[in-house]
Amino acid sequence: MSNSSISAQRKRPYRLGQRAAKQEETRRRIVEAAVDLHSSLGPARTTIAQIAEKAGVQRHTYYAHFPDERDLFMACSGLALERAPLPDVESWAALPAGGTRLRHGLGQLYDWYQRNAAMTACVLRDAEVHKLTGEIAALRMAPTFARAAELLGEGLSARARALLGVAIGFGCWRTLAESGAAADAAGLMTDAILAL
Repeated sequence: MSNSSISAQRKRPYRLGQRAAKQEETRRRIVEAAVDLHSSLGPARTTIAQIAEKAGVQRHTYYAHFPDERDLFMACSGLALERAPLPDVESWAALPAGGTRLRHGLGQLYDWYQRNAAMTACVLRDAEVHKLTGEIAALRMAPTFARAAELLGEGLSARARALLGVAIGFGCWRTLAESGAAADAAGLMTDAILAL
């Protein structure tokens, strides 16, 4: 084997590694662009052309990385939750059921809503009319919120659990925040629920 052949073999894995890193960086830029657009326009209103432009790639490059819209939505929701993980609802089980757990849990949910208000509003709005957005939101978020309702509702009456269902929702937090009650929204809803 000649020295040039040996040299070429040594360089090839390096070039393949560089290429893979570049492809991963391009994919990441596409996903980040999509997350940003989904946060401002909403998933249903964001076009592939807008994502490609924001990511600085051509449409064919976008399709090379995401031939299926579901793949993009899974990557976007994964990145969004990596950046802003949902509250660890399982940790709430260590608190006594009732007011302490309720106030703590609602406080964590409301803090998450506050930090992620734009994205949450767009995703939940689009989930009602865009099938894929609805599917991904249900897959990524519904289990956490169902478990939150279960843990926070422990020991509550049926009427109190019904109000808890409202309290857990983003719409409830947004209404309280818009009315100026964001600072004590968890306390306000905890008191209302426990009064039933």
